[in-house]
Amino acid sequence: MPPIVTLTINPAVDVSTSVRKMLPFTKMRCAEAQRDPGGGGINVARVLTRLGVDAIAIYPAGGATGQTLAALVEHESVRSIVIPAANSTREDITVFDETTREQFRLVFPGALLNEFEWQQCLDAVTRVSSQAGFVIASGSLPPGVPADFYGRVVKASRGVAKVIVDTTGDALKAALEAGVYLIKPNLREFQDLARISTEDEPSLLEAGRSLLDRYRIEIIALSLGSQGALLLARDIALRANGLPIEPVSVSGAGDSFLGAMVSSFAHSNDLEAALRYGVAGGSAALLASRHGVVFKRGHSSSRFQRESDCYRRPSCLATRNIDRPGNANCCCASGEAHVDFGRANRPAGPGSSPCCSSSRLFCNY
Repeated sequence: MPPIVTLTINPAVDVSTSVRKMLPFTKMRCAEAQRDPGGGGINVARVLTRLGVDAIAIYPAGGATGQTLAALVEHESVRSIVIPAANSTREDITVFDETTREQFRLVFPGALLNEFEWQQCLDAVTRVSSQAGFVIASGSLPPGVPADFYGRVVKASRGVAKVIVDTTGDALKAALEAGVYLIKPNLREFQDLARISTEDEPSLLEAGRSLLDRYRIEIIALSLGSQGALLLARDIALRANGLPIEPVSVSGAGDSFLGAMVSSFAHSNDLEAALRYGVAGGSAALLASRHGVVFKRGHSSSRFQRESDCYRRPSCLATRNIDRPGNANCCCASGEAHVDFGRANRPAGPGSSPCCSSSRLFCNY
């Protein structure tokens, strides 16, 4: 299995702690600080490694904080290519209020990278992408890095690896114009990209179709927080409902969603299985007591798949004139077909036909 390469151009050491209650103008005694490696691509590589997928994390690191970051990544047995940087790597801080059970996340600006440093990161991607199955570029851009940097990453990997990008704003648009395999926006990021304010499912699907037509994207994995996720491709869309859980932490949930999803893609192109993995991974992160820690070491992919099946509640909405053989109960009306795959012996409704192809196919499992 080819390795999966992740690029984190703006990494951090994530410091997490808790207080009895957050109060203004008051000296608050904190619990012992815990430090974890952070940054989108690094978090994805951690998840992949814990799921038994070979991952290589590329990231710049500088100063004492950078040394700490590299040691933390090495401690998690993630293979790395570390690019030396002149400026110190940033720290981010997460504080958990034990009284209100709210989480406060303080994110600092990234350290400035000069042209030689960010070009070294890009060169590293070029060197290893020829052997990689996927290249995942994730996170914000620090000062000094050009807005089209992720577009350059796509071009450096083109023809040799599928590129996945998880970022926002102009950095994301530059990648889209270059052409990517998958993007993973959250709802707000998706609305900004699609220039919509609504969040009902038909509007999201229509906006997703427009983005697929406008840019060279193969898959959009839209995370919807407690509402689950949508996975959109040119010929199908899948919906997974959110799980009824009480979050302990929201840190790293999106990265865990992406990492778990890509771990499934590493074994097969089954979109439904990938969505199950993604929702299960993101949900597991919500239950983690430490920042970004999702799975115990040795947690096999097969075991994880069984666990994801336990709390998965997917439904799908397929588009583009999909016609699935063997689905006899189609109730066609106004160009729509309603199919219940779990009730194959149910009599067809009035006016139905044995099978049909339409502009929209609603499915419930």
